[in-house]
Amino acid sequence: MWKKTIGRVAFINCEPLYYGLNSQWRILSAPPSWLTGHLLRRDCIIAPIPAADYAKYSDELVLVPNLSISSKGEVGSVLLFSKHNLNDVKTIALPSDSATSVKLLKYLLNSRGIRPEYIEMGPDLDAMLAKCDACLLIGDRALNASTNYPDIVKLDLGSEWKENSGYPMVFGVFAARSDTDKKLVIEAHNALLSRLEDFENNQDTRAKVILECAERTNQDISRLEKYFGEVINRMDAEDMDGLNLFLGDVCEMPHGPKLAW
Repeated sequence: MWKKTIGRVAFINCEPLYYGLNSQWRILSAPPSWLTGHLLRRDCIIAPIPAADYAKYSDELVLVPNLSISSKGEVGSVLLFSKHNLNDVKTIALPSDSATSVKLLKYLLNSRGIRPEYIEMGPDLDAMLAKCDACLLIGDRALNASTNYPDIVKLDLGSEWKENSGYPMVFGVFAARSDTDKKLVIEAHNALLSRLEDFENNQDTRAKVILECAERTNQDISRLEKYFGEVINRMDAEDMDGLNLFLGDVCEMPHGPKLAW
């Protein structure tokens, strides 16, 4: 039943919000951009969706406060890979699973005067680089590729945005349909927030989350300890300022975001 369903990104970057979630909640796991469609179709109460998708559908959606998928600088899992120097890149393969990273990459490269041809492909590093000079990967695939091929990481989009704007980058926002029962939205929000607080304050829970993520990604514990300092799920006022800048300057959203409460 959709009224007890919460969407989640099918990556480890928001695992602290879902680990140990009460069984009354059904979890709908999907790539970021797919979750936007699920949310609009009422398949779930709230979901983390690309910030760029929120801008596109802002007339139908509201932001759920406090929660996000963001970074204060280096993010570690939204990366551009290439065997060439950036200025020599003529073609870039783009994944189909995140609207935010695609918009951000184009904006950042354009600010450098780099205007390549973009080709959408399935998110597979080897296939992408066989066809194009560079490729963009997000989530677990980017994290694993950066471990296996560190020498071809050309841009961390979180770091590049922070260097250009001075603000954190909010890649994913938690959103709800504006016509969804507010009590349900608050109930779902509180359920996720309670899990995040447990991750932040309980060392045993944090260790279990990181161990489970290590088993899923083949990353070592020390890398994931660092990663969960790079990827942040609690959105503060500084993150909100960065989000407003991204929505206005990059997505050309004509008005500010509307909060659920």
